[in-house]
Amino acid sequence: MSADTPSAGPPSAGPPSAGPPSAGSPSADTPSAEGPPSVEALRARRDAALAALAAVHDEAGLEAWYRSVLSPSGEATGWKRSIGKVPKDQRKDFGQAIHEATGALELAFAAAREAVSAAALARRLAAERVDLTLPPRPRRRGGLHPLTLARRRIEGIFGAMGFQVYDAPHVELDEYNFQLVNIPPDHPARDMQDTFFLDHPDAADARVLRTHTTAGQVRAMRELGPGPLRVILPGLCYRNEDVTTRSEMQFHQVEGLLVGEGVRMSDLKGVLLEFARQMFGPHQDVRLRGSYFPFTEPSVEVDVRCALCGGSGCRVCKHSGWLEILGAGLVHPTVLRNGGYDPATHQGIAFGMGIERVVMLLHDIDDIRQFFRNDLRFLAHFR
Repeated sequence: MSADTPSAGPPSAGPPSAGPPSAGSPSADTPSAEGPPSVEALRARRDAALAALAAVHDEAGLEAWYRSVLSPSGEATGWKRSIGKVPKDQRKDFGQAIHEATGALELAFAAAREAVSAAALARRLAAERVDLTLPPRPRRRGGLHPLTLARRRIEGIFGAMGFQVYDAPHVELDEYNFQLVNIPPDHPARDMQDTFFLDHPDAADARVLRTHTTAGQVRAMRELGPGPLRVILPGLCYRNEDVTTRSEMQFHQVEGLLVGEGVRMSDLKGVLLEFARQMFGPHQDVRLRGSYFPFTEPSVEVDVRCALCGGSGCRVCKHSGWLEILGAGLVHPTVLRNGGYDPATHQGIAFGMGIERVVMLLHDIDDIRQFFRNDLRFLAHFR
């Protein structure tokens, strides 16, 4: 038996049976070398493809169905290519049937894709569902520091009285910090201000961290004078102090300076009384007590009635009914002269207060260190 002779096998009972056609598998009615399908067979294939599409419920199934039916290599595209094999008298009906079949398949595919996407979105929303009955998470709200709030309020009060804000440098020359405000090198007042020197104290132009905002007085007079002058000088000051409940190595001051012709002590009391009533309450009073400062003459300590007890006496005011808030006086003639004014024609008033002290008096705070600890529990009270 040669290799070219077919081997004898058991005779088959007949041709192999055809299984049910799938949406993408060829059948006897699909385009083939034998010819195009009939119109009836075309509609049957359309219905079979639609039934297969109806059973698809995910993106992967949709993609497989599309590649099998509507893609450039799909079954519906093969129908269109077979139009040329149809007899001319049947092409119109056959083409119309193809158009109807592909249109129905495309519409059904678009609807199925939208349904699958909607179902996927519904599943995702169900998985990511937020219980709107739960209370929202609290949002932590920030706020300004109490010293910033107090400084802005003080600036606003004096601004309404015609004072402008003057910013003086924090690193100052010994000359402006001490000498020009009537504190020469050997003056005992220097012992009260333990100073941070950036240069050797004996240097000609020794620099210091300013120990008080009074250091900016002469700068303001020289820059804005020699006419009438109303300024406040707020900012940080620095001294080599032991840090305790009542003292810090850095603290805030506000210096006030008013210079003009005919300025008197009564002007000082009027300005400070208006400030006290704006800051501590409309029924406030002020009390002036004689004191000493090198840069003012005469000098006074200024007290206000205790805002906590109304003047009846309490622990905060040491049962005196009064609270000391600042030092003040008429500007010393030497300081006026150093600022470029003639003391014979111009006079001035000056005052200085600690912002921390004002806030401590307003809120009954007994530890100055709280302002620089950044303790949120403390700061939250001022939001």
